[in-house]
Amino acid sequence: MSRIKKIIVGSLLGVVMIGLFAFNSIEDRYFEIAKNLDIFATLFKEVNAFYVDEINPNELVRTGINAMLNSLDPYTDYIPEDDIENYRTMTTGQYGGIGALVGKRGNYNTIIMPYEGYPAHEAGLQIGDQIIKINNINLENKKTDEISKLLKGQSKTEINLTIQRYGAKETFDILLKREKITINNVPYYGMINNHVGFIKLSDFTTDAGKEVRDALAELKGKGASKLILDLRGNPGGLLDEAINVSNVFVAKGAEIVSTKGKVTSWNKTYTAPAEPVDIELPLAVLTSSGSASAAEIVAGVIQDYDRGVLVGRKTYGKGLVQATRPLSYNSQLKITTAKYYIPSGRCIQAIDYSNRNEDGSVGRMPDSLKVAFETRNGRTVYDGGGVDPDVAVNEIKFASITIALITKNLLFDYATKYHYEHKTIANPNTFKLADEEYLEFGDWLSDKDLTYETSVERTLGQLEKAAKEERYYDDIKAELDSFSEAAEKNKEDDLQRFKEEISYVLEEEIVSRYYLESGIVEASFDNDSDILAAIEVLEDSERYQNLLKGE
Repeated sequence: MSRIKKIIVGSLLGVVMIGLFAFNSIEDRYFEIAKNLDIFATLFKEVNAFYVDEINPNELVRTGINAMLNSLDPYTDYIPEDDIENYRTMTTGQYGGIGALVGKRGNYNTIIMPYEGYPAHEAGLQIGDQIIKINNINLENKKTDEISKLLKGQSKTEINLTIQRYGAKETFDILLKREKITINNVPYYGMINNHVGFIKLSDFTTDAGKEVRDALAELKGKGASKLILDLRGNPGGLLDEAINVSNVFVAKGAEIVSTKGKVTSWNKTYTAPAEPVDIELPLAVLTSSGSASAAEIVAGVIQDYDRGVLVGRKTYGKGLVQATRPLSYNSQLKITTAKYYIPSGRCIQAIDYSNRNEDGSVGRMPDSLKVAFETRNGRTVYDGGGVDPDVAVNEIKFASITIALITKNLLFDYATKYHYEHKTIANPNTFKLADEEYLEFGDWLSDKDLTYETSVERTLGQLEKAAKEERYYDDIKAELDSFSEAAEKNKEDDLQRFKEEISYVLEEEIVSRYYLESGIVEASFDNDSDILAAIEVLEDSERYQNLLKGE
C-alpha cells in the first residue's frame, strides 16, 4: 500500500474512531442522566413511604432542586408557579397594587414610601401609617410575603385598609382601588446646580433606556452641560435596557456587549441601535459594590470608550447572562447561559463568585489572576472582579450610635413625630435641623432603648475571652475593667460627638415625609461624598480630560 493510501486509510479510521468515541460518550452521558433520575425518583418514593414523620412533597422536592442549582452559581434559580408574579414584577417593574413600599417597623406593617401619583399617595396615606388590617384580615403575625400578596391584585379591584396613624386615638379605614403600578427606573432627575444635571437610575426593567434618554433631554433643556449618572446600588436587570442606556451616551453602531456561552448559536454581539442623546457632554458615573450586572455593562462601556469617569467604588462583579426556560406546571428555570464581554474584551465576572465580602463585593484580587485590557485611549483596565472606579471614594462608615438609631427605628419614629408637629419645612436642599431641635431629639431619646455595642467594646470582649482561655485574665482584669468603664463613659457623649452625621440622616428622614423619594435625593446633594467628588471632577476640565487619557 502506497504511503498516500496509508495516510488516507489512517485518517478515515481516525474519524471513525472519534465518531464512535463521541457516540459512546453521548450514550454514556444519557445513561448517567437516566440512572440518576431513576435513583432520585426511587429515593423520594422510599422517603415518602417510610420516613418517621409526614413530609411535604412540594417542600422536599423544592429543597432538592434548590440545593442542586446552588451548586452551580448564585443566579440559576427555580421559579415555581407561586412565585411567577413576583418574578414578573422584578423584570418588568409592573404589578397590580396600591403603589407603596410597605415593610416592618418594629412589630407593625408600615407605609415606608408611597409612590407619587398612585392610589396610596392619592388617598393620603403617609409614611409611618401602620396597616392593621387588609379587607378585615388582621395582619398580626403575618409574614411580609403574605401581606404583599394581600396588597396586590387585579387592577381596578377594591381593597380596604385599616390604618393606625401617629397621634390618632382610633384607627380608620381607607378604601382604595388597585391600579397597574409601574416602578420607575429613574426615580429622580434634576439639576444639582445651574449646569450639572443628575439622574438616579435604580433598575433596568422595561423602558429604562427611554427614561434615561428623556431625562437627559429635559435636563439639557434646563441648561445641563455636565451630568452625573448614579448607578449605586443598582442590581441590574434586562440586557436590552443596558444596551439602550449605554446608547444614550455612545454613537449608533458602537459595540456595547457580546455574549458567549455553551450554545454557540446564542452567542451575539450587541451594538447601539439608535442615535445617542449626547456623546460629548462631560459625564461622571457613580458606582458602588451594589452596582451589578446591567449596571456594570453601562459603567464598563462608559469606561472602555473613555466616554466619562467612574466615581465611587468597585462594582459587584457579575458578568453572567441569564435566560428563562419554561418548565412543566407553569414553573420556570432562570438559568445562566453565557458570560458577557464589554467593548475592551474583558469579562467583569468575579473569578470566584461564591466567596465575597460582607457587602457582597469581590474584594481585592491578586494581580496574578487579573488580565489587562485597554480602553479606547489606551488606559489599562482589568477583568475578573467588577469595574474599578477612575476616582475612588471611601465608603462612609457610620458610627455605632447612628447604626443603632437606624436599626431600632428611632430616627424613623422621630421623623414621623416631627412631621405631625410641623406642617411645612424648607426645601429639601436647604432644610437643616436647628441646634435646639437637635436637643429636643436628644430629650425624646432619653426614655428610649438606645443600647448598642461599639467596635471598641466588641474588641475588649474578644480580648477578655482570649485572656480567660489563655489564663491571663486575672493578671489584666483591672486594666480591662478600666478600659470597659472608659468606653462606656465615652458613649454618653456619642450623641454630640456624632451630631453631624446623625443630623444628616435624620434630616433626610424628615424630608422624606414632606417630599417623598425625590426629597431624599435632593437632601443628599450637599453631604454625599460621591456626588461631591463627581462635581469636583466635572468642574475641573483639565483633571477630567487627564483621567480619560490615563494621566
